[in-house]
Amino acid sequence: MITRRHFLVGLSTAAASVWVQKVSGAPNPLVETIIGHGKFRYRVQKDWVAPGQGRHHPILNCHEMIQVRDGRLFMIGDHESNQMLVYKTDGTILTSWGCVWPGGHGLTLSAENGEEFLLVTDCGLWKNGNGGFRQTGRVTKTDLNGKEIFSLSHPMAVGAYEPSMMFNPTETAVAPNGDIYVVDGYGSQYVLQYDHNGKFIRRFGGKDGVPPEQRLNTAHGIAVDLRAGVDQATLLITSRQDHCFRRFTLQGEYRETITVPGAMVCRPVFAGQELYAGVCWSNNPVLSKLTNNPSGFVVILDSKNQVVSAPGGTAPTYLDGKLQPLTRAEPVFDHGHDVCVLPNGDLIVCQWNAFQSYPIKLEKLA
Repeated sequence: MITRRHFLVGLSTAAASVWVQKVSGAPNPLVETIIGHGKFRYRVQKDWVAPGQGRHHPILNCHEMIQVRDGRLFMIGDHESNQMLVYKTDGTILTSWGCVWPGGHGLTLSAENGEEFLLVTDCGLWKNGNGGFRQTGRVTKTDLNGKEIFSLSHPMAVGAYEPSMMFNPTETAVAPNGDIYVVDGYGSQYVLQYDHNGKFIRRFGGKDGVPPEQRLNTAHGIAVDLRAGVDQATLLITSRQDHCFRRFTLQGEYRETITVPGAMVCRPVFAGQELYAGVCWSNNPVLSKLTNNPSGFVVILDSKNQVVSAPGGTAPTYLDGKLQPLTRAEPVFDHGHDVCVLPNGDLIVCQWNAFQSYPIKLEKLA
């Protein structure tokens, strides 16, 4: 007779983990969880941040993370008195600080003349107790110790917005020449371009009054794509409600749309020739929001804009050249919000609305 023990011995580690979870209804702590597809498979490490550190470094949501030259990891969140957390790559929290960005949401690294700076985006949406609030957002440039260098002018102050238009930015990107691009993903859905000193240059994008294939509908993230070389740099901008990324030139001219059906993707992150993004919701995003159903995962696209892996999600399948809708497959993530790719290929995944949990590490398998 084949017992459960004999059956598990005959399975691969990944298959055994999935089987145990499906039978018992919960993960087995003694069995590894392996997620992902093809060359991008990962071992899940949910306790990357060891228990007990929250006593001195409490969090609400883990929004975005970047790695600086010396290896430290900076993460922006929205805790009322603890908005920037600094980690070692082993998950140890070195320090935490910040109380001036209640809507802490976006974090971008900028390098200038050998020195590193942070661009911190406060989206202006924040919670206090059981209440939620909206105020105008702002983008601030700081050094790595949090000292403010300058804040970008509000778009109304430079003639880009009318008084009735909301400004709730979600992310920034820095071009090779130092220009700063801001996406107003929770506000009026435009992209605002400033030079490296913070002087306003132009506005483009938007949701209304543009061709449907160009519209930005929750312009949640933005990144500069340098994979084709500096001379051919472009902007990749999230249109999260439309389950896609839209490509623009650095001057704001539309080029193409990259669809990821079923996946409400957050900001694009480039590492090597691949594009990574956290997925906040899948399937029916309206229902997921209303019921707080966890539905997050991660997507990885190659240089040809093909999804090659969806860690935590269903395997990418193409029929007649079209990607079939993706959905959450494994109970690993609640709502993926950002992916930080380490030099060795490991991933650190930040989450929104995940019961105040710290980021999850995905250890890449050889």
